[in-house]
Amino acid sequence: MNKITPNIIEQFKSIVGEAYLFTDLEHIEKYGKDETENLFYAPDVIVKPRSAQEISALLTICNQHLIPVTPRGGGTGLTGGALPHFGGLVISMERFNEILEIDERNLQVTTEPGVITEVLQNTVKEKGLFYPPDPASKGSCFIGGNISENSGGPKAVKYGVVKDYVLNLELVLPTGEIIWTGSNVLKNATGYNITQLIVGSEGTLGIVTKIVLRLIPHPKFDLLLLAPFNSLEKASEAVSAIFRAGITPSAMELMEIDAITLATKMLDSTAIPLTPELAAHLIIEVDGNNLEVLMSEMEAISEVLSNYEVGELYFADDAQQKNELWKIRRKANEAAVAAGYTIEEDTVVPRAELPKLIKGVKALGEANGFKVVCYGHAGDGNLHIRINHPTIKKSFESAEMNGILKDLFKLVYSLGGTISGEHGIGLIQKSYMPVVFDTISMELMSGIKKTFDPNNILNQGKIFDLTN
Repeated sequence: MNKITPNIIEQFKSIVGEAYLFTDLEHIEKYGKDETENLFYAPDVIVKPRSAQEISALLTICNQHLIPVTPRGGGTGLTGGALPHFGGLVISMERFNEILEIDERNLQVTTEPGVITEVLQNTVKEKGLFYPPDPASKGSCFIGGNISENSGGPKAVKYGVVKDYVLNLELVLPTGEIIWTGSNVLKNATGYNITQLIVGSEGTLGIVTKIVLRLIPHPKFDLLLLAPFNSLEKASEAVSAIFRAGITPSAMELMEIDAITLATKMLDSTAIPLTPELAAHLIIEVDGNNLEVLMSEMEAISEVLSNYEVGELYFADDAQQKNELWKIRRKANEAAVAAGYTIEEDTVVPRAELPKLIKGVKALGEANGFKVVCYGHAGDGNLHIRINHPTIKKSFESAEMNGILKDLFKLVYSLGGTISGEHGIGLIQKSYMPVVFDTISMELMSGIKKTFDPNNILNQGKIFDLTN
């Protein structure tokens, strides 16, 4: 890869305008990091384009001169996907911030990638429509970043993840061409599914500039239940039992006691009663359009939980109580980081294997002298594991932690799971890819990357290192 020369900077300025090109220290510090551990890599230049044509012109120059390019959304990623670890050019998508059209007849929305997820959700809700994927960072993350990581969130257990809502994408290829990846239809058996290939590709194959999403009618009612357990294992066992009883909650979140304590302390909240014997809580939500049916589902859930040593159930009475409980859940990650749990893993297993995963994680912590706290989307087996090691504060390029995490991921794989459910691979997880993929699979992925990006300029070194 080559450096950006003054002449190339002038070419960039002619494309985006001088007001939207930055090389000052303040911008370099901001765009050289995201939410991944404590990592920083300085970009040489940051630009903020406003059209697909501008991005096309930028990528054409970078492809010609072999300049590394890192696309960036809201900067909320946890695996280093937006870190410019080779320097070069950062393309920030923050000016792509308009919702272009809400098609109420066809239940679709066309949006730019720089729209904040919660803003999109609230806007379509005003028209009685629903976009379910809701990552914890929904108040600051961009829709484009959600596309890149195939984000999920609590609602994924019933409604699916981002890939289940993406119909079509306008995409700028690393070589500068602008294409649409599919069609604005619900069924499409026309050739390879390029749209779904782009979803979850972490900005390595192209830069998304427009997004067509399907929507669904917004459910009229939701009920929320808080279930306390004195055994973390019993709480995780109850998760699978609820589904086996024929009930599909709209959300089912697990928080162990340390996560609850840290989050409630940070928020100064008393919404969750904390008792000495408490080990974990399940937050269970059901939603729909018939309140009687939902009440019946809650009764059935309560009956299932009674077989797993559940404590006194707490039903949220109003929107304020529901919001308070969700606020605690969404604060878990930030609170854990503030308390020294700086290493985060995003594992996922078949939900019935969750008890074995939690037991194995705790044993790994005890054997290696670190504290661990677990929380996450128990309904789909997606467990977020936060590690507080007394001496190792980041996993990237730590030989000791690398060995520990390989043991963790081998356990995950043995349970039929994989190493990331929604945060992606990015920079810091790529060394663990061989735990879950064989050589042929890795070569196929490398071949796809080479087809889209023959000069390997776009988000180079993310997910895997390209082989020749």
